[in-house]
Order: sequence, then C-alpha cells, then structure tokens
Amino acid sequence: MAGETRRFTRALSRPGTAAELRHSVSEAVRTSVLLAKPKDIEPIDYENVLLQKKAQIISDPLRDMLLFPNEDFQIKILKRHGRTLCSTVPENARREAQSLLVTECIKTYNSDWHLIHYRYEDYSGDFRKLPNKTPRPEKLPVHVFEVDEDVDKDEDTASLGSQKGGITKQGWLHKGNMNSAISVTMRSFKRRFFHLTQLGDGSYILNFYKDEKISKEPKGSIFLDSCMGVVQNNKIRRYAFELKMQDKSSYLLAADSDLEMEEWIGSLNKILQSTFEAAMQEKRNGDSLEISDDELPCQGKTEHVTSWESMHYELTKSTREIEAKKNEGRLKLFMLDADSQKLDFSSIEPDVKPFEEKFGMRFLVKCNDLFFNLQSCVAENEEGPTTNVEPFFVTLALFDIKDNRKISADFHVDLNHPSVRYMLLNSTATMNGGEGLASSQKSINGIPENLLQYPKQGIFSVSCPHQDIFLVARVEKVLQGGITQCAEPYMKSSDSAKVAQKVLKNAKQACSRLGQYRMPFAWAARPIFKDTQGTLDKNARFSTLYRQDSNKLSNEDLLKLLLDFRKPEKMSKLPVILGNLDITIDNVTPDFPSCVNSSYIPVKHFENSPKVLVTHEVEEFFPCTAKLSQPFTIYNNHLYVYPKHLKYDSQKSFAKARNIAVCLEFRDSDEEESQPLRCIYGRPGGSVFTKWAFSVVLHHHHNPEFYDEVKVELPTQLHEKHHLLFTFYHVSCDNSSKGTTKKKETIESQVGYAWLPILKDGRVVTNDNQISVSANLPVGYLSYLELGMGKHTGPEIKWVDGAKHIFKVATHLVSTVYTQDQHLNNFFQYCQKCDSGAQASGSELVKFLKSLHAMEGHVMINFLPTILNQLFRVLARASHEEVAVNVTRVLVHIVSQCHEGLEQYLRSYIKFVFKTEPWNSSKCKTVHEELTKSMTVLLKTTADFLTCNKLLKYSWFFLEALIKSMAQHLIETSKLKLFRNQRFPASYQHTVETLVNLLMPHITQKYKDKPEEARNANHSLAVFIKRCFSLMDRGFVFKQINNYIKWFNPGNPKTLFELKFEFLRVICNHEHFIPLNLPMPFGKGRVQRYQDLQLDFTLSDDFCKNHFLVGLLMREVGSALQEYRDVRQMAISVLKSLMIKHTFDDRYTAKSQQARIATLYLPLFGLLLDNVQRINVKDCSPFPINQSSNGRKEDTLLGFQTGTITTTPQRSGNSLDNSIHRDVFGVISGTASPHGSSTPSINAVRHADSRGSLISTDSGTSLPERSAEKSNSLDKNHGCVGSCVVRCDKLEQLEIRSLLMCFLYVLKSMSDDALITYWNKAATPEMMDFFTILEVCLHQFRYMGKRYIARY
Repeated sequence: MAGETRRFTRALSRPGTAAELRHSVSEAVRTSVLLAKPKDIEPIDYENVLLQKKAQIISDPLRDMLLFPNEDFQIKILKRHGRTLCSTVPENARREAQSLLVTECIKTYNSDWHLIHYRYEDYSGDFRKLPNKTPRPEKLPVHVFEVDEDVDKDEDTASLGSQKGGITKQGWLHKGNMNSAISVTMRSFKRRFFHLTQLGDGSYILNFYKDEKISKEPKGSIFLDSCMGVVQNNKIRRYAFELKMQDKSSYLLAADSDLEMEEWIGSLNKILQSTFEAAMQEKRNGDSLEISDDELPCQGKTEHVTSWESMHYELTKSTREIEAKKNEGRLKLFMLDADSQKLDFSSIEPDVKPFEEKFGMRFLVKCNDLFFNLQSCVAENEEGPTTNVEPFFVTLALFDIKDNRKISADFHVDLNHPSVRYMLLNSTATMNGGEGLASSQKSINGIPENLLQYPKQGIFSVSCPHQDIFLVARVEKVLQGGITQCAEPYMKSSDSAKVAQKVLKNAKQACSRLGQYRMPFAWAARPIFKDTQGTLDKNARFSTLYRQDSNKLSNEDLLKLLLDFRKPEKMSKLPVILGNLDITIDNVTPDFPSCVNSSYIPVKHFENSPKVLVTHEVEEFFPCTAKLSQPFTIYNNHLYVYPKHLKYDSQKSFAKARNIAVCLEFRDSDEEESQPLRCIYGRPGGSVFTKWAFSVVLHHHHNPEFYDEVKVELPTQLHEKHHLLFTFYHVSCDNSSKGTTKKKETIESQVGYAWLPILKDGRVVTNDNQISVSANLPVGYLSYLELGMGKHTGPEIKWVDGAKHIFKVATHLVSTVYTQDQHLNNFFQYCQKCDSGAQASGSELVKFLKSLHAMEGHVMINFLPTILNQLFRVLARASHEEVAVNVTRVLVHIVSQCHEGLEQYLRSYIKFVFKTEPWNSSKCKTVHEELTKSMTVLLKTTADFLTCNKLLKYSWFFLEALIKSMAQHLIETSKLKLFRNQRFPASYQHTVETLVNLLMPHITQKYKDKPEEARNANHSLAVFIKRCFSLMDRGFVFKQINNYIKWFNPGNPKTLFELKFEFLRVICNHEHFIPLNLPMPFGKGRVQRYQDLQLDFTLSDDFCKNHFLVGLLMREVGSALQEYRDVRQMAISVLKSLMIKHTFDDRYTAKSQQARIATLYLPLFGLLLDNVQRINVKDCSPFPINQSSNGRKEDTLLGFQTGTITTTPQRSGNSLDNSIHRDVFGVISGTASPHGSSTPSINAVRHADSRGSLISTDSGTSLPERSAEKSNSLDKNHGCVGSCVVRCDKLEQLEIRSLLMCFLYVLKSMSDDALITYWNKAATPEMMDFFTILEVCLHQFRYMGKRYIARY
C-alpha cells in the first residue's frame, strides 16, 4: 500500500495536490450529473374524498383512524387567580373610568384568560412528549446466552475480569527464598508485585515483578496448572501462605494483612477448583462418546420417538397460545432503541404560563426595638417599665449607591412603648385628619383598621441585588427645637436620672403642644446583600446612630454619606448618638402568612384575627429599563410626593417664617367649599388614610430642606381640577408664654400656599417641579394663567418674592393605569376620540401609529397586553390599507423589542390574553384577514427590509395570532358545523396562499445572510400550516405543503435540507397524522378480502396522492438517501422518530391499529430494496463507530471511498458497467480527464425507475436484464421518487441500523395477509433482496456477547 501511494504521488503534476484533485473530481461530477427533481404529485381533495367514501369509512371497524374527532378544539376560559384575596381593582373603578387607557387597563386586569384548547394537543409534538408513554423498565429480564456461558464461568472462578486472558488479581506480596538448601528466614523475604493472569489455553500463571510496571519482563513465574493446593503457613512469617506444587516443591508468599492473605488464598483456591472441574468434565465427555447407538436399549428408542411425536403434536396444537404468552412480556420494538431514550430539547416548546406578579429578591425586615441611653418611667405615678423618655419614629427605606437612587418606598414604624404613645394622645385627632379615634375604627379591604396602625414587619423586594444596597433608618422625634440642642443629652455617656427627668418634662410639654410635628433626629444604615446572587447578610447589624445634620437632610446628601459608609476614617468624624436600633432581616417564603400589599389588600394565606401581626409589603421603585420591567397584572395607582426645598430668605410677605412646616393635601376642586380628599396614607398610630400630611420641621431655618415622602392613592379617573395643595406654616416652638388662651392660637400661622395640578397635557406630572408661592388662596386659583407683559387671567393672587419659583417639589408615579409616555397617551386619546364618533382621519391615525415607534421600552412592556389589544382592535376596524400596514409595523416593532430576553411575555399574551372582538361584518373585519393582508404587503415591500427581516424573525407571533383569531372566529360564529370548504371565504384562502408563496423566497434565499430569520420563519410556517389542519379545508392545506416543497431541489445546500426536514418533522407530528393519510383502501369496487386489496409496496403516483403526507415524507427520504451523509441522517431521523411515535401512541395500541398504520409504510420495502447494496454491510461491527467529520469528502456523488467499494460483498444478479469505475478511478489517479469519458458513462446509468441505486458495482447482470426481470414485479408506476444517479457508497452503521429498525417495525406490525400478499406479488429478485435485508438485520442486531461489548 505504501508503495502504491508513493507511485500515485509521483504521478501528480506537483506534490501535495491530491486533495485538490479529489475536490476537482467531486465538483466535476456534481456539475455534470445533476440529480433530477422528483415528479410533482397533486394531493387529493381531502374533504371531497371523505364525502365520496362516507359509507366505506362509517362501515370501517377502525373508522376512528380515518376521521378527526368531534370538537377537536374549543375556547377555554380560565379564571384569573391573583395573589390577593380580593380583586385589586376598586369596586367603582370601572364605573368612574372615562379615559380609554384607564378603561382598557382595568378591563385587562379584570378579564379572565381566554385560550384555545386542542383536545389532543399532547399528541402534536415529538414522541418524547407523548402522554402516558410507557417508561423504559428499570430492570430487564435476565437471559443467559451460550456466548456468555464461558464468561459467567470465568466470573465464578476469578475475583476480577471476565475475558479469557484477562487480569484476575494483582498486588504486592513478600516472596520467600525458593532454594530449599537454604533455610527460610524473615530476611530472605523480598517484596515483589504479583500479577495473576490467564493464558490462552485457559491455564493461569502468577508472574512477579520488581515494581508495578508489568509491561516489563517478569522476574519469575509460577504456573498454577502444576499447583496442588494453597495452605496457610504462619510459622515463619505472619500472613504467609504456601503453594504446593506437583513436584513436591513449594512457594512461600506473605501478604501485608490478614484480609489480603484471605483474598489471595480464596482467589487461588477458586482457580484450582475450576481447573479440577474442567478436567473432570473433559473426562466424562470422552467416556460418553465411546458408547455407540447400537448399545442403546430398543425400548428407549421407541419411547424417544413416541415422546417426540407427542411433543410435536402438542406444539402444533397450542402454537397460538404459546405465542400469546411469549408476547405478554415483550417490550415494544423501539423501547430499547438508543434514539428513543436520547434526550432532545431542540423540539421542546417553552412552557407558557399566564401573566403573574413577579418580584425580585424578597426579604423580611423585622423591627424589634429602638433603645437610647436616657431611660426612665414616663407614667405619672412612676409605676411602669423603664423606657425611652420621649417618643421616636423610625422610617426605613432602601438606597442603591451604585445607581445613586432610592429604590423603595418608605416603611414607617412606631416602636414606642404604649405608655410613651400615651404622651401623644392629645394630638391623635389632628394626626387622623380631623377625626377622633372612634371614627377610625373601620375596616380596610376587610381588615380591621387597628391591625394596620402599628406595623412592625415589612417585606422588601430588590430586582437587582448587590453589595451596595443599604437599608437606611431615619429616626424622628416630636418637634422641640434645634437638632443639636435636642440631641445633646443623648450624646453624653453619663446616664443621669436628673437629665432623663428634665428631658422627659420637656418632651411631655412638646407632645401636648406640638405632637403632630416632627423633627429630624438621627440616622443609621446597614448593608443587605453579600453578593449579586441575593444572599442576605443576616449577621450584619445597624451602624451606630448618627446625628442628623440640618444642612444634609436630602436623599442626595444621604447617598453621599453612604458612599463613605465602609470608610471608618470618614464615618468616625460624624457625631454619634448613644443608642441601639434592633432590626433583623430574614428570607421570605412565597406563602408567608398575614401579608398586605402596598395598597393594603390582603394577600392569600391572610389570617384575619384580632391578635395577628400584619406584615406590609413595601413598594419597589423599578428602574426605567425594559429588561427589568414586566407587564402589569394588578391595579395600582399611587403618587409619591417629595417636598424638597423652600427658599424663603428673600420673602417680605410675612414677619415670621422660620420653623416652616409643609402641609400637603390632595384636592379635586379649587372652589370655596372644597375639602381635601381622604386618600393620603397615614403614619403609624393614626388613621390608615388621612386628609393631609405634614413634613418635618427645621428649627430656625428660612431655607429648609425636606426628605419626607407622602404616599397618595390617586382616584381612578383624574381630571383637570385634581391638584396638590401645599400650605406653609410657621410653627412656634417657644412655650414660655404664660397666656394659655393665646398660646394655642400662636402655635402655627400660615405663611403661604402653593399648588401643583396633577395633569398636564393629559399626563400625570412627575419629576422635579419648581413652583411659585402665594400669600393668599383665592377661589378659582387653578384658573390663574400668566399671559406675559404683566397680564394674566383668573383671580388676583399675591405672590411671595415676586412670583419666583421658590418651592421645589418632586413626584413619582407608580401606576398601572396611567402612563408618562407621551406617544402612548396621545395614541389612546386619539383612539378614544375616534370611538366617540369623531370623524377618523387615516393620515392622522397613521401619524399617531408611527409615533408609537418612539415609545419607551419599559412602558411598552408594562402596558403590553393593553397596547396589543388596542392595536389589534384598530387593525380589525381599519378602513384604509395604510392604517392596517402601519399597525402591523408597530406590532413588528413591539415584538422585536420584547424579544430581547422578554419573549415569554409575548407567548403568554397570545395564549391567554389575545381575544378578537365579536365579529360584525358591518363594523369591522376579522383580525386574521387584515393581518394576513398586511403581512403580504410587508413581505412584498423591498424598501423596508428591516421590518421585513424582523417579521421573518418573529413570525411565530403573527402566525399564532392568525391561528387563534381563526379558531375564535369559527367558534363564535358557529361555523364549525359547516363543511371545511365553507368555513372561510375564498378570498382569505387566496391571501393565505399568497402569504406562503411570499415567505418561501425569503426562506430559501436568505438562509445564508439571515440564517436566524430564515430558520424562524420556516419553523413558524410549519407550525401554522400544521394547525391549519384543524381549522381549514385540509385539501387546501395539502396544497400549501406542496407549494412549500416545490421550492427545494436535489443537491441543495445542507441548510436548505435542514429547513425542509424540520418543516416535515413539524407537519408529520400533527396529532391526527394518521387520519390525514387515510389508511384505507382506494381500490375500485367493494373489497371483500384483504388479499384483494391493491396494497402499495412502492411509491406510486396513486399512493403519494391518496396518502399525501406519508408519501411525501418517504419520497423526500428516498431522495435524501442519494445525498451526502448529513442529509441522509436528518431524513432518516424524521422517519424513525415518526415510527417511534406510532409505537408509543396510546391511541393506537391494538394490533389491528398498528397493522393499519403499517399499510402506510409498505412502500418502505421498495425504498430499502432500492438501496439494498448500500445496506448490505456484513463485514463491519454492528456497533456504531464514531467517524470524524472534519471535512471528509467520502460522501461525494458516487461515493469515492476505497473502503466502501472494496468491502462490498460479492453477489450476482445486480450489475453496473465497470467502465464507470475505470473512468472514475482514472480521473482520481490523474490518467483521465475529469470532464472526459466519465460523464457519458455516468449518464448512461440513469433510469426512470428509482431502483437504479440497487445496482451493485460487482454483479454480473446488466441493467437491461435487471429491468426485464422486473417487468411483472411490484414497481409499476414507481416514478414518484424521480430519476436519480446511482450511488455506490455504503451507508454508515447508524443509518443502516435506523433504516432497519423502521423496516422491522413495518414488518412486525403488518398483518400476515399483507405480508403474504407482498410475497405473492414480488418478483424473484425482489424476494431475494427482501431476505437479504432480513439477513442484514440478523447481522446488525445480533448479540455479540459480554466480552465483545466490553471490548468496544
């Protein structure tokens, strides 16, 4: 071989060109000999055939296999189940709502889930997803085969190993001196490595080495066939044993432990025992052979004959009973097949769930105690516990110093002892918004209000956890004076009772006089997470309490302090207050009991009892990014108001304006009698909802800064009169006045007003706002409008400081019914205008639709269901094509944006939310009609290629919307009772056909430049067409499949083959694949006997027409077998997977049903006979051997593999002119031209019969003779596969075994009559090939024994 290689190399024009020449040969053959495209077969008119053969179908005992079941699909309504015990939408919200956006949002949150339920959908996927699939048994029956008897015997006689010549034991032993002339002592023992192994003749040898390298020559050997016994000998050395030999010599060995000694002695004794038994058996066999037949008794011979006859009679009598018993324990053919056990996640569709509230990392904050160094008894009679000497109030919130923002709402806690709370009793009415405690004893959403007044546990949520998130506690106290002055007693280490009593006295006076006003006092912080995975840092504790700085109170200032929190050198400079804040954090279970959400609505598992400790969920402030957003599922309508700064140092309107408090109210009118709305969330100890809220007060500050957060429950419907009213008060902290009557009047005095309208241009005002302050509040103040040039409209207003914008306030909207996005708001406003009867302008609507492309990503996700519902509604009502096309463009944009990791929301929408409006031909069209037309327009448009590519990439969304719209339309209009060809108008069917024909060039031409778009569109189209079988005229759907296949040709690139077979895989996985193929006889007249059926064993035109899908699949498989390896394997995989699915489908478990299915696959016999020589490989291992695929060219058109041609078994009857090979190998060797005589020779082997590939390279019969022999055989009209070039290469082992498994499934499942019919009609050569395939099956699936398996 080496010499031939050198001669071949020398014959080349230059060294190193062998690979190049082989490539040129391959290309020359490919370009000169093209595979012919299979003949197009038009499918049957399925609906018409059902009508024509109605009587035959009804009388068929297996008619369930021929008809679709009734009510194959239905609309299923699932009750929407949320987290809360009651609906989050207020009772009167639907009635109050006037805005279209608000109305549609409420409708979205109240509506149930609408989905189309396909009764047999579980059967519409891969065989791995079949319901009730029989699992592979954990333990299989144990069978003993002759080939394994020697192995089992070896396992009994050796401690290790099961192969002849294998290792049985090895290890370290001490070997004594074997010279009998020298006495054996301890020093004479040498440590050696012993290796016990079996020789080829079955005898054993014990070799010993100096080390563990047994590949070297041994130092010595002990042949165990001469050993007579093994005995223990402890006289000379511990753990020693002796091997006694036949020549009366012995070997003394010693182990290192008693256990090792026992193991060695046991193994050696087993070997000696097996050797003795083998010798005795051999002797007995020799003695028995010496007895002749004549020496047997005559009576015995007679009894032998009689017993044989009787046994034969009994066997004949009960053959069927025995077969039945044998089949009871048998597994299904594919049960142990490797492919049926292989996990494949490529075809698994994502699990789609309804929309639900999702949270980030949730954790529980439990507030236990706030303790300061000044302690005393606050009771008047000095009887009671020692507590803090004045009330303190804690506010908790999360801050993210990485994003430099506050990420949660405030959580207010009152940890004061009841005796300390009593000090504030006189100010309770003011805190309750003007009402006493008695009026506040009511229920909120079914919960008694008193259970919500003193929360101590809160649940926070963080979507993006990391180490730079801090829980910050702000501590406040009742207003008394300056922060420094009030904090001084708490900063001294001396715990003087006199100081405590003094502070207590002042505190009591302040509480009785200024109990509703608060002042900043201290702050503390602690980290929450250890890492970005959300691991809670439970061991961390709150820092020491730092005194508040009146000049650094804002959230921005606090974030700057937190940046230095881990820097001790900077934190040590801050003034410290002596005290301790005991707050712990812990993980939260999903079913944590007795919770209320941020709107005080009880969550499931709520225990409504008088002593229950209610846990409050604290609202998270999500960042404005699409990736962290989620569709809104509940009603929530909160506005957070933040008074920030008031610049009053230049005002001249008021004499005193220093200790300034801001009172916030929410009003719906500016009339004289208007009152504030009770919609502000109260603080602990007061009413749950109040009419006003006060900010903290800074002592003697003209330009105070505030950090308060006021939470407002907004009304469902906002209007232009809704506004925030700010009233500024100067609070007198001086209590030295002796006049008690005057004292009460001078506590507070108004020093200005400001207001902020909630709506601006139809949207809620948010972010920072700079507004003016007025000295008076006239009626109708909202109507004031500055016109410029000193003129204005509205009432006269006295502005403070020349109407400068001296008050800064910020608002933050957390609403699921109002949006801040201008484009979305304008779109809904225009749609509402059109719905109210205004003349709709197509161009105006198009303008608003185009503006939706600029909608913010997080807004798009938040309002996704509502936006999509409105767009589909506009689409169905579109009166202009331009409007419908632009709606579809917006849909494409939204879908593409949502696919950035948020695809599950789109799938949830299509499955559970999408619902078309009731169809009314006078008012609107159907969604599926308009959407299909718009898609065709976009696919035709060449200018907008970006939108076209997105439509291809995300086509699944639009095609699934079409399917659901079609299904809902059929059910709601009661068209399911109509014939299939009357369900949809011809115009819609034409549009669908146009859509398929427009998708195909994009798929087949963009697979290189846009592979993802092409693959997605191909798969989505397959799913769409598959689902159309349940809705439309099935004959029409067959035509669409035919239109699809026409776009592919033999010799296509691999990617196109992958697309085609992926399409076929999806289609053939239809749950009613068997009825679609009509497994029934199509012969003329009434068929009385099964033998009279015109069974098709070849892919005839009639077969492919009558059984369209299975015929198409086998045609494509037959054509793919003429392609290279990857194409062959994907084609065979689709066919095999389908047969595995038939095997495990619990709807077709009866033998008669499997036999009927087998009739659909009888042409597989002809397909295999076509390729019998490529399958007939008997000289290779039946076990698959992995072959490298790195650029191998073994699968060229004619299979130029030396190995595959030289290993072909020699058989007669099938021939091909050997001149082909002479020409081909002449090209390879360089002695012939690649474009010379080889081409005519190859063309000469073309034949209209696809059996051409059966011709072998080494048979003796010519092609005409072969054709003549088949003139009366089964291959009449066998031209569906089309003309193809003869392939001479062998199939690979995996391909062969998969094809043979399919062959055996058909053979096993088909009825005996069908098999006899086949044998009667087959020609002799076909019969020979048939049994050749059976012989190959025996070879491929034979059991080779345990040793063979272990070897490979």
